[in-house]
Amino acid sequence: MTRWSFSSTGDEVVSAFKDRVQGKTVLITGPSTGGIGAQTALTISTGLPSHMILTGRSLPKIQPIITAINTAHPSIKTTFIPLDLASQSSVRTAAKEIDVLVENIDIFICNAAIMACPFSKSEDGIESQFATNHVGHFLLVNLLRRKLGGSGTRVVVVGSSAHGLGAVRFEDWNFEDGKSYNEWEAYGQSKTANMLFAKALARKLEKSGGFAFSLNPGSIRSNLQVHMLSNEAILTDALARAVASEAKEGRVFVRSPQKTLEQGCATTLIAALDPELEGFSGEYLDDGDVSKVKVRGYATSLENQEKLWKLSEELVGEKFEW
Repeated sequence: MTRWSFSSTGDEVVSAFKDRVQGKTVLITGPSTGGIGAQTALTISTGLPSHMILTGRSLPKIQPIITAINTAHPSIKTTFIPLDLASQSSVRTAAKEIDVLVENIDIFICNAAIMACPFSKSEDGIESQFATNHVGHFLLVNLLRRKLGGSGTRVVVVGSSAHGLGAVRFEDWNFEDGKSYNEWEAYGQSKTANMLFAKALARKLEKSGGFAFSLNPGSIRSNLQVHMLSNEAILTDALARAVASEAKEGRVFVRSPQKTLEQGCATTLIAALDPELEGFSGEYLDDGDVSKVKVRGYATSLENQEKLWKLSEELVGEKFEW
């Protein structure tokens, strides 16, 4: 379908679609130094968007990225917006700041995430991975929905192949208040939610000519893996669960080779820019293309899309009309 593959780099993608970046407004959540979000921001900046909005909990973690962009491309306006996705009050404050800052958002990349962390709940009482990886992004995108009405707008939700480790627990997203918690099931739940959210968004954006995608960036050594790399048992558990999950699908688990950060940001940028994907809005991408592996039904079904949307509205205490 697309021209891209496992080894494609973000630079190659932006070079191919510079005309689709130049002059645009781009928002990226969580582009902290050393992660694929930072590499995504640095790479897309070479296409000379007019305005880049970078959000995160800590300015010192993102300032090096802003400095690098300003140094290399002084024509680009860069704005840092403080945002803690685990805090709905922080999300609402950030959305208000962004709302007055821009007329529209052309490319909205939901990149920020946490992975395989010990059980905790957000200040709103939601399991932390679900709160950060899904609910915070759900709220932010919906609060800024009036900025996403332009034809060709793209919302990109960075997911993971780890969606295979857990469906959304619609009746018990907090794992019995932690009693039955497993860090990988919780991460899987949040990544499944990313896919369902992107599918639902694709349907809502269709009327205005916009698109949404979720994706697996690949296995990349980054700051996302802090908990996994500090405890070998967590990695061992992840691999065992992946083997079992693939076996249920009648497949043999093969651990993917690692990608560089330059390769790791490529699928995000393909989702944001490649016109060949316009007929596939809502799809889950892998290695720069619509996934060739059949994804889990629980991560794609219309029933689950609607159940998740309803649950998410309940968790944020607001309904959204598109």
